[in-house]
Amino acid sequence: MNARKRGLTEEAATTAIDQSCRLLRLPTIRAQFPELAAGAAREQMSYKGFLAELLMAECDDRARRRSERRIKAAAFPRDKSIRAFDFDANDSIDAPVIHTLATCEWVKKGEPLCLIGDSGTGKSHLLIALGTEAAMLGFRVRYTLATKLVNELVEAADEKQLTKTIARFGRVDLLCIDELGYMELDRRGAELLFQVLTEREEKNSVAIASNESFGAWTKTFTDPRLCAAIVDRLTFNGTIIQTGTQSYRLAHTKNKSKTAATTAD
Repeated sequence: MNARKRGLTEEAATTAIDQSCRLLRLPTIRAQFPELAAGAAREQMSYKGFLAELLMAECDDRARRRSERRIKAAAFPRDKSIRAFDFDANDSIDAPVIHTLATCEWVKKGEPLCLIGDSGTGKSHLLIALGTEAAMLGFRVRYTLATKLVNELVEAADEKQLTKTIARFGRVDLLCIDELGYMELDRRGAELLFQVLTEREEKNSVAIASNESFGAWTKTFTDPRLCAAIVDRLTFNGTIIQTGTQSYRLAHTKNKSKTAATTAD
């Protein structure tokens, strides 16, 4: 092998860096190299320090892109964050508890989470926000409405793809099921949902949001035994958050209107 010629011109070096970054798939270094190189020259940075800056920039950007891909794969219907939740508008929810949940230790342990409360109390916001935190921390997350999940399972059973579908839902680290309890499920749908929960039991986490207390779930799961078994799967070693009865959305809207009126005055 011939020795690589040293002493490239500035133009040749720039071209070589660009081509090498393309070949090695280093898009962040390729994009940020001119700016980082100029900064390194100004600060008289060592070669080793400059190389470290380049590599850290690439690693940080890759981590960001992976997080974005996981969040997209989770199929959240909208963006929600813990930061955007107005805890002052709903004093039923303990902020320190939510911030502790945001560390996702419960996801790591495969434990369940239940968010129970009336419509508008912030259940879905917290469900999506905590799911997003999990995705950002590297967990595989999937969000679905309860009725959509059951319909998908029924279709899979009809097409003899049930085992494959249950396995797919079983592989994610956190399954977020929203609007559980809004509609009555027939026995077949409830049994299929039970299979998904059993597949995940004590292995991978399930987080649910429901507008009904557990005692009222017999309206959704009409078989008392099956209802009790599903509640057991969703509560064993889990965390239950009661979001209350006062609409968070209504209070949040009132606070915004009040702030706007004060600003206008």
